[in-house]
Amino acid sequence: MTAFLQDPPVLPHAFDADPLLQEYLARTLPPDVLSAISPELRELGALASGPLAAQQLAERLVEPALVQWDPWGRRVDRIEPTPLWREAARLAARHGLVAAAYERHHGPHSRVHQMAMVYLLEPSMDVYACPLAMTDGAARTLLDLAPGALVERAVPRLTSRDPARMWTSGQWMTERAGGSDVSGTETVARRDGEAFRLWGTKWFSSATTAEMALALARPEGNPPGSAGLALFYLETRGPDGAANGILVNRLKDKLGTRKLPTAELTLEGALAHPVAGTSGGVRAITPMLNVTRTWNALVAAAYMGRAVALARDYAGRRRAFGTPLRARPLHADTLAGLEAEREAGFLLAFRAVELLGRAEAGDADPGVRTLLRAVTPLAKLTTGKQAVAVASEAVEAFGGAGYVEDTGLPRLLRDAQVLPIWEGTTNVLALEAQRALATEGAAEALAAEIQERLSQARDPSLRPAMQAATGALARARAALAGGEAPELREAGARRLALTLGRTLALAHLAAHAQWALDAGRGRRAAAAARRFARNGVDLLGPAGEDLEDSALLVAGADA
Repeated sequence: MTAFLQDPPVLPHAFDADPLLQEYLARTLPPDVLSAISPELRELGALASGPLAAQQLAERLVEPALVQWDPWGRRVDRIEPTPLWREAARLAARHGLVAAAYERHHGPHSRVHQMAMVYLLEPSMDVYACPLAMTDGAARTLLDLAPGALVERAVPRLTSRDPARMWTSGQWMTERAGGSDVSGTETVARRDGEAFRLWGTKWFSSATTAEMALALARPEGNPPGSAGLALFYLETRGPDGAANGILVNRLKDKLGTRKLPTAELTLEGALAHPVAGTSGGVRAITPMLNVTRTWNALVAAAYMGRAVALARDYAGRRRAFGTPLRARPLHADTLAGLEAEREAGFLLAFRAVELLGRAEAGDADPGVRTLLRAVTPLAKLTTGKQAVAVASEAVEAFGGAGYVEDTGLPRLLRDAQVLPIWEGTTNVLALEAQRALATEGAAEALAAEIQERLSQARDPSLRPAMQAATGALARARAALAGGEAPELREAGARRLALTLGRTLALAHLAAHAQWALDAGRGRRAAAAARRFARNGVDLLGPAGEDLEDSALLVAGADA
């Protein structure tokens, strides 16, 4: 007798087998830019779905290690990353995963080029996008705000293509008193000549292997609260290689992103320099957050793409009840819903990328900049929630195999779960989106963007999608202008933000579908638009009793 053995899923070529990516690039980029970058993207697609994915699975049990002491008792606090992380660092430098955005060889399209590379590689790089996002954000912040000496020292290293020269950067804000609410920051900055020394504890540092970091601290004598914080630049080691007053207390034992060495740090007189004066630190960190949140959205789209690609391939290999899974109507319906979510999330994330690239290249009028401020939090929070839902369904699509660690599949869900949390939780980003939309012209700019994209969708088959988006937009605009009490506005902020994010995503998906029809690219994108609309766009729900219901449900037995 021979026992049945199930074939595992096989990753298709990450570039050649992704029609959405190829369509998007053909629609968005000038022909000369597309022809210039396509060979590299094809190379990276083969690498991501081949050797890198194989190495990732082979190193499933390998995690970073903290070496606190050398054999002779000296405190060294050295973190040993995994072999795949070392390879990812080399790839990131050689292919310019940060540099491409700053070299700007393709003008306002440079960000699209950069993020297309990240989209292909990151699902096989064990979350190396995290230090790259921090590095990108640090370069942007220093260029925007820092004195020339700091720019000259750090930015050429942060944007280098030489693996031996390239630096990465950390972003050290979170303390025991809070994450997004940094007003309770306890780290103190004491003047030391023209520089400062930092004293305190950073509860999360996600790029602990970096050569530098941007950190919030309160200069002595400054008032309490966020107004008294300043943003500081520090290097993690001195010229002699010794730690710059930084002790690594431990690595976090996390649900996911376990290849990413997240640490608790104690700063004991770390030498640091102000980036933009000795106050206004929260405002100064904004350029970094805008960049890292864009990366977050893009990585969410990449993870959805990987999850759906694996589930789709497996559906053709696994037979159940006499037929391949993909031939079962219910399973096909499930996969179709996931594909629609990933296509909408992809286009929403890349819209944020486009706007960022235009703003950096000087190709953005005030209206585009206003739109960017609204789109960035919406893209981040919407795609973060999508990524977790898609990863969960994709893991379920494998049945029991999806729950078994050595298939590598559970990692998809664990790593995706970080995306709605880091760089601002869904609730925090919903409130930020609400504030952004309250600024002059922002709500009108977002509505105009949605309406303009919907106006491009002329094919009758897209009418259901257009109607769903138009109706959701009308309800969202009414909610924005409703004049409710502050408590009601805050209680509904998440539903409003997700409605706007999904409506914007649907509008872009409908416009893309029309382009695909016109360009002879088939009707897949139109089907995705219709299905995404059926998945649900308007999440506002009835208003009026939210606060009372919330109070009763949160109180539980005490009610």
